[in-house]
Amino acid sequence: MKLRLLLAATTAAFVGYSASASAETKIQWWHAMGGQLGETVNQIAADFNASQNEVEITPVYKGTYEETLTAGIAAFRAGGQPNILQVFDAGAATVIGAKGAVLPVQDLLEGAGADFNIEDYISGVRYFYADSAGKMIGMPFNSSAPIMYYNTEALEKAGVEAPTTWEEFEAIAPKLKEAGYIALVQSHLPWEFTENFLSRNNLQFATNNNGYDGAVDTKLLVNAEPLKMMFTKLSDWKKEGFFEWYGTGWGDNQTPFEQGKVALWVGSSGSFGGLQKSATMPFGAVPLPCWASIVGEGGCYQSFIGGAALFAMSGKSDEENAATAKFFEYMTSPEVQLMWHKETGYVPITNAAYEAAKSEGYYDETPQAEVGIEQLNMKAGEWTRGYRMGFYVQIRDIMNREYGKLFTGETTVDAAFEAIESEGNQLLERFAKTGS
Repeated sequence: MKLRLLLAATTAAFVGYSASASAETKIQWWHAMGGQLGETVNQIAADFNASQNEVEITPVYKGTYEETLTAGIAAFRAGGQPNILQVFDAGAATVIGAKGAVLPVQDLLEGAGADFNIEDYISGVRYFYADSAGKMIGMPFNSSAPIMYYNTEALEKAGVEAPTTWEEFEAIAPKLKEAGYIALVQSHLPWEFTENFLSRNNLQFATNNNGYDGAVDTKLLVNAEPLKMMFTKLSDWKKEGFFEWYGTGWGDNQTPFEQGKVALWVGSSGSFGGLQKSATMPFGAVPLPCWASIVGEGGCYQSFIGGAALFAMSGKSDEENAATAKFFEYMTSPEVQLMWHKETGYVPITNAAYEAAKSEGYYDETPQAEVGIEQLNMKAGEWTRGYRMGFYVQIRDIMNREYGKLFTGETTVDAAFEAIESEGNQLLERFAKTGS
């Protein structure tokens, strides 16, 4: 009700308003969701527009995550930014670091009189797009976790169960190979085996509170023994035929699993919907393993979220900002979040939507769809909230380059991580000086 009154007040105060003018406020949402995801985005927008007559939102597909971010920043500098911009995890620091580019979503909602409580969001989602004080800056949207899918037939043939730790994987990998399967593949080494290796084992990623406390003097801490141990293991597993790497393409690594050639695939919880249609065999899922030798008896920690958030761009009228807040309220409602979760496989970002899915028995039918949420709700640690580093898209590119060289025998683990940390820190230093 407060938000509805605010919309009416700002509309009446708008320059040029007259009784005969349309009461509808038009806003734009630039996004990176193509294919079926794009169709679902369009459906959310259409349903929102049909639900009321005060605001009309127009979703506009702008290409890949990188292309959408680039277009949004360029439009902001030219004064033609959309009201809402979808920005992926690795690009968050760039848009937040662009001075004056975004309005914190928490301020936007609270200023519009909307009820906002960050505790309403599931644990692993709350703070990834927040500032160092815990204020939510971007509204989590298509959120996911890296989880381990398993080929049910492969595990049954080998007589093993899906691993919960990497020690357990080492024990079952030879049996999976003997049963005729590649034991393990993955689809995003920076996200799954670097960023979330650190989160699942509660290890520090960078100085300055993983970058949340500011860009100045933030340094990567990846050239460290735990990460080097993990990639030494991966390299050894590859030589033993337990692990295979098909390049940096997501689908290139997912496809062998879908075809039934692989026993275990580390992918995204957001892949569940598509995997139901593409997999040629029955499959299940478990959380991404951690190392028992690192975490001890307490077990694994929660993971960082992947995916993207929606940012409210600055430079818009009070009327349009209120309209954006109204859409964010609609998008985070339990009904919309439940629909998004079931249609796409991305996690519902609020506790209310999660409880709605459980209460209707959704996870009784599809237990795999709950694994990512359970992982994001696991215990938090000092280093599990996320990271905030500029030029991180380019830093991921360096990681992919060095990991590729490692698995093709062109470099060593020590040399790879020396290069990642050195070149990455040069980028962080440049970002701290220029912000672009």
